[in-house]
Amino acid sequence: MATILTNARLILENEVVTGTIAFDETGITAVDQGLSSVPGALDVNGDYVAPGLVEMHTDNMEKHFMPRPKVFWPNGLAAALVHDAQMAAAGVTTVYDAICAGTPFSAKDYRKDIFADVMLALAEGRRENVFRIDHRIHMRCELTSPDLLADIEPYQDDELVQLVSLMDHTPGQRQWRNIDHLRTYALGNGKTVEEFEEDVTVRQQEGAANVSRNWAAVVDLFRSRGIPMATHDDTTLDHVEAGVASGAVISEFPTTVEAASAARQRGLATVAGAPNVVRGGSHSGGVSVSELAEKGLLDGLSSDYVPASLLQAVLKLHADHGIALPEAMGMVTWKVADILGLKDRGHLKAGLRADIVRFRALGPTPVIATVWSQGQRAF
Repeated sequence: MATILTNARLILENEVVTGTIAFDETGITAVDQGLSSVPGALDVNGDYVAPGLVEMHTDNMEKHFMPRPKVFWPNGLAAALVHDAQMAAAGVTTVYDAICAGTPFSAKDYRKDIFADVMLALAEGRRENVFRIDHRIHMRCELTSPDLLADIEPYQDDELVQLVSLMDHTPGQRQWRNIDHLRTYALGNGKTVEEFEEDVTVRQQEGAANVSRNWAAVVDLFRSRGIPMATHDDTTLDHVEAGVASGAVISEFPTTVEAASAARQRGLATVAGAPNVVRGGSHSGGVSVSELAEKGLLDGLSSDYVPASLLQAVLKLHADHGIALPEAMGMVTWKVADILGLKDRGHLKAGLRADIVRFRALGPTPVIATVWSQGQRAF
């Protein structure tokens, strides 16, 4: 059944126009300026209409598998369905669920315990067609883990794995170069001071050797599939160069202007955290993402740990940092889709998937009215 939205502020790649969009399950059928008098057309009273958001890195799934420290949810599919609903409610129609593979031997990290269950739940949800939106897997490979290769080998040919990132969370390096920030994070997640100090000591001793062994092995494992690869928390020029040498096409969450600038010069797309924009800075001492946007060094945004932050960040970049609304919206739609090689979505264009979000803005707050995924209402 066709849906026609008129009197809409359509957010296109380079402009916002008042117009009409028509779509059904087969895709977007028309995008026109001006109003429509076609019977059945829905007057949206000037609400914004944009492509459905494309999220390439969210940890939100894992929260539902362990909602409190050491509390493991027994029904994996139920946990995944709640995550799916939250993403749809945030305007996301394509999500790359960032699943952490491998944890440092000493980290006592719950994610190792839920890894197989998360992968199984996502596969079941896709197979049974019970998700509201399109789910894919972003395999976050923790290179400091001694067991990483054994953990990911069963999934090297999994068709759901569509993105791989190379992560090094050694204390004193990259994101955690300031160990005080790591201490705050670790104690807030249930570690005691004694556990934290022991953890840091062992991870610093083991980290470099594990990263050196795992980096090339992970690249070799996934290179043949031709899926995008990302580096993570690049801080220095050397970090960026290592990513380029390995065939990475994305620099995720660069922590300094130097790294973001180097990534741009070497052809890597930069993606950073929307929560950083909304909060006005990084929780781990990294560069302000708004500063990267103002300097023209930001290609895409990720909701990371707050699904609703994507549209909030778009409005804030536009209102407070002088980024044109189509440019800011592109950071959560077409630019990210293009980075990931998704040619069938991310734009309001006839012939593409009918992944669409309708919302209005109450000052800095987006209020989402409706979300369609492949022409079907998802929220």
